[in-house]
Amino acid sequence: MVTMTQAFSNPDSMDEAIWRAPEADSHVTPGEIAVGVVIGRTSEYFDFFVFGLASVLVFPTVFFPHKDTIDGILLSFVIFSLAFLARPLGTALFMSLQRRWGRSGKLTAALFLLGTATVSVGFLPDYATAGGTAIFMLVLLRTLQGIAVGGTWDGLPSLLAINAPPSRRGWYAMLGQLGAPVGFILAAGLFLYLNGTLSKSDFVDWGWRYPFFVAFAINVVALFARLRLVVAEDFSRMLEKSELEPTNAKELINAQSGNILIGAFSSLATYALFHLVTVFPLSWVPLGMVESDNQVLTVQLVGALLAIIAILASGFIADRIGRVRTLSAVAILIGVFSFFVPSLLTGGAGSQNTFILIGFILLGLSYGQSHGVVSGSFPRRYRYTGAALTADIGWLIGAAFAPLVALGLAVKFGTVAVGAYVMSGVVCTLIALYMYNKKTAGSVEN
Repeated sequence: MVTMTQAFSNPDSMDEAIWRAPEADSHVTPGEIAVGVVIGRTSEYFDFFVFGLASVLVFPTVFFPHKDTIDGILLSFVIFSLAFLARPLGTALFMSLQRRWGRSGKLTAALFLLGTATVSVGFLPDYATAGGTAIFMLVLLRTLQGIAVGGTWDGLPSLLAINAPPSRRGWYAMLGQLGAPVGFILAAGLFLYLNGTLSKSDFVDWGWRYPFFVAFAINVVALFARLRLVVAEDFSRMLEKSELEPTNAKELINAQSGNILIGAFSSLATYALFHLVTVFPLSWVPLGMVESDNQVLTVQLVGALLAIIAILASGFIADRIGRVRTLSAVAILIGVFSFFVPSLLTGGAGSQNTFILIGFILLGLSYGQSHGVVSGSFPRRYRYTGAALTADIGWLIGAAFAPLVALGLAVKFGTVAVGAYVMSGVVCTLIALYMYNKKTAGSVEN
């Protein structure tokens, strides 16, 4: 019987040939690839965080005024989850489009759809004006957001992983993850400014719409920045030589179903925590949060800055002890954190702020390396589509329903249930990492 200690003593197993960069393209640096990854991720996360924050600050009042506050937030969270349900469909659809139109055509269509769906939310009438039609349109646009994000996968994170120096794979694996806290800072900062400078009536009437308008401009910038990379001759050649091209979804699932499931569950603790510190705290304000919406947003902005530092730190740590050990250690820390969640949420302002800040730090440490394992689980032939689909499933299982489940559990069973929910993600992550390490224990690179 292989023990947990034995399994974790041999992290990050991988065939060396998978990671070796094409020598002819060595003049293209991983840093150049990282810039494209960060810009692309920032635009996507900005769109999603704008919707997530609005699901608490705006949508219950604008689209569900006929419901009480908590029911309105829960219904908004149901709509919030739809994008994650639609995302795998978008991945499959746009992979097919890429085979016909090429990578640049797919990326242009996906980002145009994402920007259009996001900005259109800002033009929606409220429930008082259009009734159920307004809610239906919100559902439709959120679904289109998910389909579009499924199509924004450009393979650059995998290319970055393949071309990273062997001794610095942890560092380069975390660079693309910086887009999440940066996107959150932009979205939360914009909402904080508008909610703090406008009257409540003006914010609910028209002020909340501006972040959705800004999203379109950010997507345009991201589109040109990413196209500059993916259509350039050097990068196109690197993508081709690295075999980062779409594969048939049925063939992928038949050949790599184990890697897909292990990759998806290996980051479950990360994904469960993701929306519990970014979206959930605002929903807790009507129930037991001592501070106001703006005060919570301010603390979250500080937390996002700490998350950036933690993501950077994860790169250094992973390069010294390995990605699997890093993810395992942080998952255990998240498990310990889960025992304190009930008392922190029901405590005073200091306790609740501690929940947010520590949560962001743990999120940064774990999220910084979550893509490293996912990307490294697949042979090159399947890596492009496999990494995309694995991330889709991981987000769906771990993050899509996190704010809905956490708020629902807190209302019905109390905050102890929220802590148990976080712990369930930790257990799944540790089991998945154990299976991954056991499966790759005999590989060359370990």
